[in-house]
Amino acid sequence: MSATHSVPPARAVVVGDALIDELRDDRGVRELVGGAALNVAVGLRRLGVPTTLIAMVGDDEAGSHIRSYLADHGVELLASPSPRGSARAVSTRTDGGEPAYVFNPAAQGRRIRFGEAERDALAVAPLVVVSSWPFEDAEQTDELLDAVGVGLLAIDPNPRPGLLSDAAGFLRGFETAAGRARLVKVGEDDARLLYGRPLDEVRSRIAALGVPIVVATAGSAGASVTWSGEVASRGISALPGRIVDTMGAGDAVLAVLSDALLEGDGDWAAALQKAMDAAAATCRFEGGLLRLPTALEPRSHDGS
Repeated sequence: MSATHSVPPARAVVVGDALIDELRDDRGVRELVGGAALNVAVGLRRLGVPTTLIAMVGDDEAGSHIRSYLADHGVELLASPSPRGSARAVSTRTDGGEPAYVFNPAAQGRRIRFGEAERDALAVAPLVVVSSWPFEDAEQTDELLDAVGVGLLAIDPNPRPGLLSDAAGFLRGFETAAGRARLVKVGEDDARLLYGRPLDEVRSRIAALGVPIVVATAGSAGASVTWSGEVASRGISALPGRIVDTMGAGDAVLAVLSDALLEGDGDWAAALQKAMDAAAATCRFEGGLLRLPTALEPRSHDGS
């Protein structure tokens, strides 16, 4: 009888931002660990995928919170030093409107060090996810693409008005990277900010770059996924409870679809439905931590 050997799960690598979200509203001021890339990395780990995050983190109190949060969720961190401390996004929310973000100098000057550990991790990763990357920095983007190996690549450009120093340069860098990606997610805000065009037109343009799977998210209008000449659309999932915070919805969608990409089952309509369910559940809690609909069941006392 032959021995059975267990194969360790594949390790994904997420590259991008890690920061402190400072939320200000009529209830006061609260601080949460966040960042789009960090949310995706933690989301993938909560979906069962061993994950490494490559991000800039300061050697300060905020950085200690970020490191502890990642450790608590089982995400490995390869941290680039930040001489200006950890990145911070101050989000002011009034009258139920969309939040306005202000980023500190550390966030505005974000930069990743591609040392031996980072390059080794990227070279062998079966999946690399890039979110909230400074694509206008051509040198950084070249370093990133040079370090990525032959694994699957998923990209969410996630441009932020408060961080975008060169929109034309960002678009050039993003489209260069997208040409190597297996999956690209683009939101309605991204389409307006980068292209000044409707989301459907931008989705077609990205597909024309040779991207096999294009995900388009349109806020309250739902989302669609295009692949192999097929299109599937899904609306906002109806789940119990009220919407508390939409901040992590897009990151939840990207995490679930990146997991589906790694699994390789090809049922993108089903994957999109699962992603929309996760986004709706995530919106029932404050912060960007990915939740699944099971978190809303009565027995889930910890909200996980």
